[in-house]
Amino acid sequence: MIVAVTGGTGFVGQAVLDAAGSAGLSIKALTRRDQDEREGVEWVRGDLSANDALLSLARDADAVVHIAGVVNAPDTQGFVDGNVTGTQAVVEAARTAGVKRFVHVSSLAAREPGLSDYGHSKRLSEEVVQTSGLDWTIVRPPAVYGPRDTDIFELFKAARWGVVPMPPPGRASIIHVDDLAGLLLTLAKPIEAASARIFEPDDGLEGGWSHGELARAIGEAMGRRVWAPNVPRSILLGAARIDRALRGAKAKLTPDRASYMVHPDWVSEPGRAVPHGLWAAQVKTRQGLADTAKWYRGQGWL
Repeated sequence: MIVAVTGGTGFVGQAVLDAAGSAGLSIKALTRRDQDEREGVEWVRGDLSANDALLSLARDADAVVHIAGVVNAPDTQGFVDGNVTGTQAVVEAARTAGVKRFVHVSSLAAREPGLSDYGHSKRLSEEVVQTSGLDWTIVRPPAVYGPRDTDIFELFKAARWGVVPMPPPGRASIIHVDDLAGLLLTLAKPIEAASARIFEPDDGLEGGWSHGELARAIGEAMGRRVWAPNVPRSILLGAARIDRALRGAKAKLTPDRASYMVHPDWVSEPGRAVPHGLWAAQVKTRQGLADTAKWYRGQGWL
């Protein structure tokens, strides 16, 4: 089986390539830059705006797993270009190449498109896939953590000092990157139970984690008891504006991101759970957090 992957050099994409190697699958992966040779992986040079590269990526593939997207952008058009127009281009390449199976990585943010430009663009990308005529499945991951992550990593860094600021009170689901990678490769196969479905996977914890519980679990992984104050919406949005002003495109906390972070319910919906006979999370979150902290230390990140 040959699986074409966009976003293969990113956090989730690298985990997918690792899992594919263990499963003996062949991968064609899109990349903007030259990459070292990797067994079982054919690198295709290009990006989501390069139609010839996308067609080359999709040619001879049995399925496309579309992971690439934009999480931070300077304006609305940046999100549209990365998440909507980019998805349209990948869908068109799949259709032209005769690929029927299409797995699209969206986000829980698509559930509330009015909260942020990011969420709105991900909802529009879902509509592109739903009207593509392909055999599609959409996956809306919750917060994804694990080795190589640079977003939730910020909470691990904060835990070193015993204080982990969190958004206003609410609950959220979480998933280890290896579990998400395994799900995406499972869905790359044509499965009737997954066709034309939107899935919201998680770590298996019913009702998700309160923000305080998650912060304390990260503190435990770091060997620290932490204080997890809930930062008021106004302060969080103000901090986002400062981060954008200071770090520009490299800002981790942007006004757009803050606008959906303050939403109180990012728990995966039970009605959109992946059928148990198809997939189930394998990584227990407390152990996964501890292993992730160990990885960060081993890489010198902490």
